[in-house]
Amino acid sequence: ATTRLMSDATSTTPTCPPVTTPDLTVFARLDVLGLRVTGQQVWPDKAILFCSLTGPDAGCPNCGQPGVVHDHVVRRFTHLPVGRKATWLHVDVPRYRCAGCHRLWRHPLTTVARPRSKLTRAADWWALSEVVLDHTPISGVAAVLDVSWDTAHTAVTEVGTQVLIGHPGRLDGVEVVGVDEHAWRHTSKGDKYVTVIIDLTPIRDGTGPARLLDLVEGRSKQVFKTWLEARTEQFRARVQIVAMDGFTGFKTAAADAVPDAVAVMDPFHVVALAGDKLNTTRQRVQRELTGERGRRDDPLYKARRTLRTGRTLLTERQKARLDALFSNDDVAAVEVTWLVYQDIIDAYRTPDRRTGRQLLTRVIDRIKTAVPEALAELAQLGRTLHARRDDILAWFDHPGSSNGPTEAINGRLEHLRGIALGFRNLTNYRLRSLLEAGGFRPLIHSLS
Repeated sequence: ATTRLMSDATSTTPTCPPVTTPDLTVFARLDVLGLRVTGQQVWPDKAILFCSLTGPDAGCPNCGQPGVVHDHVVRRFTHLPVGRKATWLHVDVPRYRCAGCHRLWRHPLTTVARPRSKLTRAADWWALSEVVLDHTPISGVAAVLDVSWDTAHTAVTEVGTQVLIGHPGRLDGVEVVGVDEHAWRHTSKGDKYVTVIIDLTPIRDGTGPARLLDLVEGRSKQVFKTWLEARTEQFRARVQIVAMDGFTGFKTAAADAVPDAVAVMDPFHVVALAGDKLNTTRQRVQRELTGERGRRDDPLYKARRTLRTGRTLLTERQKARLDALFSNDDVAAVEVTWLVYQDIIDAYRTPDRRTGRQLLTRVIDRIKTAVPEALAELAQLGRTLHARRDDILAWFDHPGSSNGPTEAINGRLEHLRGIALGFRNLTNYRLRSLLEAGGFRPLIHSLS
């Protein structure tokens, strides 16, 4: 019985599958390009695959009659890298002679590569994916493919513009637009500012991150207005909210081009504006008391960061420092401005938006006119907040319309410029910025 059980167990042991020779054509993904591998050479720095065409013979482009093979030429392409080493394709391309009109023509390579391209279509897509998904600089892509920077840049530009930036549905569904300025270079030559337009609709709907719609040279009312007017009527009619900073040019441009949209001034810029007035007041009082700018041991100078901290976040040590500072009647102007600054922060941090709106309304009404002449900075803040009152309070009625994601994308563009070690060409910067922050990752994955 024991022998029979052991025999049965042995008989059910699976056998190893037969060893098969790998198909190099399929492994190198050349079958989708209409190629077949006929030979190979492996070198320390690259691999060379010798290929022939698998498609039918091409007819005469003049009369359509079939031709006879006249001779062959070899075209060299760069294909998908193996690891970090380049792969070259030596494609044997037949040339034909027409029996009727005696015309010579070469077999078309439209399935292999773009016209006049040195990269295969698969290599084009790999280079674009590296730039969009892995934030690889063009120089890094060129080094892996063992091609020039211009070759890699041309491939990424043409394919990225055609497939991603020029996608017909890229601007569909935009309902919340964010606009801000951005410094694309830090040199004294030429205009260093651009206007960035952001799609904030996914943030409001909770469906994904914000994405860059466009980047336009200059920062003015006309720049933003021209961009909006260049869009389709359906696009402009769909825009419901335009989130912006305190620059009035963006507000008037939106009022002219998309009059039905609601302008929303972002909380970040409102708080930053109040913080700037607090800082200016501190500096003025410092000069009035000491006759010079703040020094390391001056109480006002030592409290400069503590003054900008929300009072709900203050430590006991910071509270004691402020109590000691405000016990001096000579800094009363700083204390009054600080209280207004903190009231604005508290209004935005209130969980209930209706209550927050009421709190901020009281602040704006309080500093609109009832401010002594000695508090010049606070009076100026009151005039500014009153002028933009509707835009500021609109934030409480439209959740998800914050321009904060716009600032985040500006930060990503700063990081992009660091990866590329700076840009000199605004056209290239716009292209790379759109590929970096245009929200193309899902589209890349769906097309891969």
